[in-house]
Amino acid sequence: MHGLHLLAELYECRCAPQLLADAGALRELCLAVCATPGLTPVGVAFHQFGSALDPFGATGVVVLAESHLAVHTWPEIQAVTLDLYVCNFSQDNSAAARIACQRLIGAFAPARVRRRELERGIPEHVRAFGKVGEND
Repeated sequence: MHGLHLLAELYECRCAPQLLADAGALRELCLAVCATPGLTPVGVAFHQFGSALDPFGATGVVVLAESHLAVHTWPEIQAVTLDLYVCNFSQDNSAAARIACQRLIGAFAPARVRRRELERGIPEHVRAFGKVGEND
């Protein structure tokens, strides 16, 4: 279950306003970004805040065979949060996760970015013994 969890907060986004305000545009972007590095979408859920005439922002998730991508937008402050976790038991998908995250960041064109990376999974010393303890 080894994986890479990427988190990013994007500030002062200079992308087209529709990308921050429209759930449909956000969904299209997320699916395109996931497909490019070879991630496998298996489900989606996107929600539009406000109305079609007066959108407030959007939130969405792409469920991946490799885990998930979640995106939340705040057009009133030109901000976005990203949460991308990619794992796979049989291969390292870290490069695909980094590519997808970088493409998302590029699409929103933020002036400022705060990023974090978290390696997740079974610690190497435990994997060698074939069991996971309660405190590992």
